[in-house]
Amino acid sequence: MAASPYRVSATRIGNSSGLRLPARFYRDHPQFEGASGQVEVLSETTLLLHLEPAPPAEEEPQEESLMLGLFLDFLTRQALSAEAGPMPYTEAMAREDDDLLDGVSLGAGDVEAE
Repeated sequence: MAASPYRVSATRIGNSSGLRLPARFYRDHPQFEGASGQVEVLSETTLLLHLEPAPPAEEEPQEESLMLGLFLDFLTRQALSAEAGPMPYTEAMAREDDDLLDGVSLGAGDVEAE
């Protein structure tokens, strides 16, 4: 890996002192955003900074999460505002749904019914 020098500057962080890295560092190395680590003093003018990137969180895409949340909110409002209240899901309804979905492929992770 080619050396890329980044200028740091001293800064106050609350009651502590710190070193500020430029935004370019995080653009060039996004894996270190929010990382923690340790500093080792090698000499009077040299530090070794060891950063430990956090493992990437497996998140569902924001848009899908938002849309699912909005849809579930809608269903909840509909169920709670219906005159008769929520309807129980019956065995007959389940059979109708099974008949409707018979032969429909859901994708690569399909699980066959037993």
